[in-house]
Amino acid sequence: MNGTPRLRSAYPPTPRSSQKVDAQNGRPGEGKGVATNLPNIPLSHSQDGETTVPLIPFEILDAPTQRLYVLALYVGFHAWRSYDYYQLVASDTDSLWLFLKWAVIDGVFLFNLPIMGIPRLEWSFSTICGVFVIHALLDGLLMFRIPIPLEAWLIGLMKMMYDSELSVSERRVKPANILHNSSLILGKQIIHILPEGSAMLNPHNAPFCLDSSQTSVNLPIYINQSSPILIELLRIDFDTNENETISISSKQARNLKKQADRGHTKGDLTSPRVLSYPVKKTGLYRLQKVVDESKLEVQRRLSDTLVVACPRASVNSVEINKCRGELSDLILEVQGTPPLKIKYSRTINRKDRGFFFQSIQPENLFSPLTQQRTSGALATQENIDVSWARSQIINVPLNESLNPSGGWLYSIDEVHDACGNIANYSSRNDDGDHLFAKASHLEQAFTVHERPRVALHGCDPQHPLKVAKGQSAMLPVEFGLTERGETRDASYTVSYLFTPLSKLRSNEEHASDALVREFSIRNAHQKPEIKEPGLYSLRSVSSRYCGGEVLEPSTCLLYNPPEPDLSIMAEKISDKCAGTSVGLMVDLDLIGTPPFKVMYEVQRSNKKQVQVKYVEVERLRGQLELKPSEASHYVYRFLDISDAVYKSHSLKHKNLILEQDVKPPASAHFIDDRTKKEACIEEPVSFNVRFQGEAPWHLEYELVYGGKRTKYDIDGIENEVHTITTEKLLNGGEYSLSLASVTDRSGCRVFLEEEARINVRRQRPKAAFGQLEGKRTTMTLEGKKINLPLRLTGQSPWNLRFRNINDTSAAVMVKQCQYNNDVLEVASQGIYEIVDIRDAVCPGSVDVLAKTFDVAWIPRPRIGISQSTVVERVGESFMKREVCEGDEDAVELILSGTQDAAGLQIDRTPPYHVRYEQHLKPEIGSVSLSNKEFTAGLGVASIRMDTSKAGLHEYKFCELGDYLYDHDPRKYTPLAIQQRVNSKPSARFTNTGKTYSYCKDEQASDEVIPISLTGVPPFYLEIGIKHHMTARPEVVTIPNIESKSYEFRIPHRARALGNHLISVRKVRDGRGCQRKTEFDAPHVQVTVSEIPTISPLESQHDYCVGDRVSYALSGTAPFNVYYTFEGVDRKATATTTSFKRITEKPGNFTITAVSDGASGECRAHVNITKMIHEMPSVKISKGKESVVDIHEGGETEILFEFWGTPPFEFTYTRSTNARKGRKSQVLETRHDVSYEHTKLVRASEEGTYEVVAIKDKFCAFSTQRVEAKSGQKLLQF
Repeated sequence: MNGTPRLRSAYPPTPRSSQKVDAQNGRPGEGKGVATNLPNIPLSHSQDGETTVPLIPFEILDAPTQRLYVLALYVGFHAWRSYDYYQLVASDTDSLWLFLKWAVIDGVFLFNLPIMGIPRLEWSFSTICGVFVIHALLDGLLMFRIPIPLEAWLIGLMKMMYDSELSVSERRVKPANILHNSSLILGKQIIHILPEGSAMLNPHNAPFCLDSSQTSVNLPIYINQSSPILIELLRIDFDTNENETISISSKQARNLKKQADRGHTKGDLTSPRVLSYPVKKTGLYRLQKVVDESKLEVQRRLSDTLVVACPRASVNSVEINKCRGELSDLILEVQGTPPLKIKYSRTINRKDRGFFFQSIQPENLFSPLTQQRTSGALATQENIDVSWARSQIINVPLNESLNPSGGWLYSIDEVHDACGNIANYSSRNDDGDHLFAKASHLEQAFTVHERPRVALHGCDPQHPLKVAKGQSAMLPVEFGLTERGETRDASYTVSYLFTPLSKLRSNEEHASDALVREFSIRNAHQKPEIKEPGLYSLRSVSSRYCGGEVLEPSTCLLYNPPEPDLSIMAEKISDKCAGTSVGLMVDLDLIGTPPFKVMYEVQRSNKKQVQVKYVEVERLRGQLELKPSEASHYVYRFLDISDAVYKSHSLKHKNLILEQDVKPPASAHFIDDRTKKEACIEEPVSFNVRFQGEAPWHLEYELVYGGKRTKYDIDGIENEVHTITTEKLLNGGEYSLSLASVTDRSGCRVFLEEEARINVRRQRPKAAFGQLEGKRTTMTLEGKKINLPLRLTGQSPWNLRFRNINDTSAAVMVKQCQYNNDVLEVASQGIYEIVDIRDAVCPGSVDVLAKTFDVAWIPRPRIGISQSTVVERVGESFMKREVCEGDEDAVELILSGTQDAAGLQIDRTPPYHVRYEQHLKPEIGSVSLSNKEFTAGLGVASIRMDTSKAGLHEYKFCELGDYLYDHDPRKYTPLAIQQRVNSKPSARFTNTGKTYSYCKDEQASDEVIPISLTGVPPFYLEIGIKHHMTARPEVVTIPNIESKSYEFRIPHRARALGNHLISVRKVRDGRGCQRKTEFDAPHVQVTVSEIPTISPLESQHDYCVGDRVSYALSGTAPFNVYYTFEGVDRKATATTTSFKRITEKPGNFTITAVSDGASGECRAHVNITKMIHEMPSVKISKGKESVVDIHEGGETEILFEFWGTPPFEFTYTRSTNARKGRKSQVLETRHDVSYEHTKLVRASEEGTYEVVAIKDKFCAFSTQRVEAKSGQKLLQF
């Protein structure tokens, strides 16, 4: 067996382990060469698919068993396939999915079968492909439910073997034996209905605008399945509301169509075309009329297009130099169709900050672009006012505090209008790298300058400026800026007050007639020169662009101290033991401004050389001990004196000369270690003095002020410590209290050098509030700390007591200040008042005119609902009126500030930043939440309501901020707006797709068409009834349907014979919501027929032998025809709309009655008698096949030509046009009569028109072989 030759398609033999495989042909063969013991290697498939080693070894499962398992699996697959086919027929599931499923299963099974290596199942690849194709065809026939025409095949086979039909005597005869002449009826006419054309203007709602740079735009006109020869556009002017009709001629339309065809291939005739028509005027454009080549008007979709003026913006120019703290005071002028959006940028010292304004619109704007719209029309015949689309100019103010200083630049980047047009002024190109220069009206640049500050350095009322008589000095002014310190190249103008010393008031204040002087300097190092003694007070300072601020100290006193002078008194210094003189003790009494430097010369009697010496005295009194080391006669001459103001003042005119004269007596000294005391004006000063020696003591002391010396003495001092109290010191300045001498019980008087200085304040300390930007009122952000400037005079530290007048519960607060221009930090609003002031030494006074400072909070922004928006308050929320799903609605929000304490409206500083949450609780499904935000540039913003889904919508505005305030949940109460969106009602036929049967006359057995409704009753229905012969449906309105189900009956007026398409066009419920279903509406089919009728296809009684006696039946097949022939009653059944019999012999053939499947047992009684005679003939379209193309709703003529004896009766059919792979089907049959040899019939429906029967005065002929389908319609003209 193994050696028997096998064909390649035969089953392979069972492989053996000892076989070898021929690498060339894959067949087992003899091995070549000597067999050696080689390692076992796995066997692979050969080129033709045969295997030698099974996948499952035969030791585990033998070959017959494996084949049995494969067969069982194959049978199981067929059982599963049969089950799927049953489910497909029963539940009408997806056929494509099941076909793909079984094609994959069959492919996997068949193509993996050879891999198993089972003997007799190792088929070649071509065999596998053939088997797979057979299985795929079987899968297609089953899953796509393609009927297998076994009956038709059998009948055709029988007819080929035995061709016969019934005759009038109800016996079968062969028609070919009687008559077969196909030339009697020739020709047919094929009518194609071109696809329905449509046209629409700008279907994508693209924006268009015109300006000087773009003088025209191309409006896109979309056309589908049409070649227009006339197009009319309606234009409504924005300014005058007048309309204008623009006609596009046939020539222009063809040129536009030709240009549109360039973007498509020559074979592409069905794709929509876009005609680009240029316009140069603004206005509202509407497609009014389109006529195609068939001179029929093309269906238009209503869509209005706006061509507006392009948006633009500019910045109003302002001063290019401003001061720190001022407002920007800019106005952005935006022009376009509102509402507008603008994007601008602000650059400060080359640091860019972007801002975006939206919802810029004038008050009381009414625009369909922001309102509820239910169609694409923006203007109606009742209201053609389109002035809302007119370009408007809106000014957007920008008032921002100019901080910090430096270069500021405002630049406009983009402007958007309501139609979507964008004016892009960005200075960067698309890649963001290259910069372009902008026009001047799009930018505004200016410089913000710092404000100057001025104060006196080293001079105040406690430290006057001392200048020698006749000399001048520089007023020690010091300049600076508010933030960045001194500017060396700045120029300043300073004004000050001057009052001479002689005119000063008792409290050393300026006189009422004080002089105002002014000086200008080029840089901060220049200082004004002053000479006259008196009081100088800085009044104001200004730079080239800005006014400044005067800081403390601002007052300086210049006076001329007295010239220094010296008087001396000398005593001898004697030795107590020897009683001889050892020197002189010289008392120096000085007048002037310490310290002093006295020059004297010493001359000995025996020497001519004069020795010059100096003695420095720090006080107004001093002692000079002259104890020469050598014995001689000494002469001391005092030559000149210098003090802190005067230098080298000569004393020669006083002739102060001493010639020798000279003990430790009693002593006294001040207990206080401080050599200088601070005192308040008009108050006494006390000093404690400790005495040494034996009591009682007699003390002599002096009080020196202003060059005057007043001597005092105290006698009988018994205590070692005694307090000296001066009189009230009425003048300010420096006093010197000197202990002159003391005498104890011994009577020896001892000269003392003890001295104490008293600095009497010339003024009491004062306190006042400074100014911020020239006023003592300020506004700040809520809760933000602010430093109120203080102006203090006196000696630090100061204890300042103040209070908040508006806070009655708060106590008086105390602050310790360290600087003249200290600040008071506060965090609450109110009027702050300085109660009193005390410095380190003295109590002071408060400036009545500057003792208060008003601090107010800038109010936070508010959000509210515009009065034009109709809302109802429900609890904590606002309820907006209910709307229907898909309607457009909007709410207008008012963004504004609150009132200050004075009741004045405070301007807000946009932009406003708003974030809100949109909660949706749908009628069906889970609750959803979405977060949204927007930025508004003005106080009015429109929010479009979401009506895309039915349910309860809640808009909770949970965050609000502006240019100054970020959102603070503790200070903000959310605004909630609710709106219920009602779902659209719906209506559907309970048995969608069912075909109902009606009789022409109403009968009790008429079927009802049940309709299911959803929504809230009562309902309003519009039902369209479209007859197959009419272009427009008849609309039946049904109001006040109180339930959700309705049984509809076709009214009698709409029961035209033929097929009807019943569809729901509109449904409206009790809430006013409606749903239009113009396309893809739910529908059912209705066939209206009368009680069946039968009529002969020929009108005469006489027939020709061999002709067929033919009748046309109207109704629903099958028909029962009752007739008599040769006196015998007979009954025949017709399954088509024609009833015919072969007249194989003459006789009286009478039809008595007829019934059909729709009329049931009802019979139509007739009495039609026929007899017998020659064959008429007919030609349609000259006996040829002609093709005519018409549009939907159009008609054409069909020419029938007859030969025979008039009158002619003929029957013709309308069939589906033949398509490749599909069989033409008869749609309807029509019976007609002609009394001439030609007849023209007008037809408007697509199909192939053929004559199936013809009859003249005597004879008739018919070619109808195909049974008519149920539901045929009669042709109507």
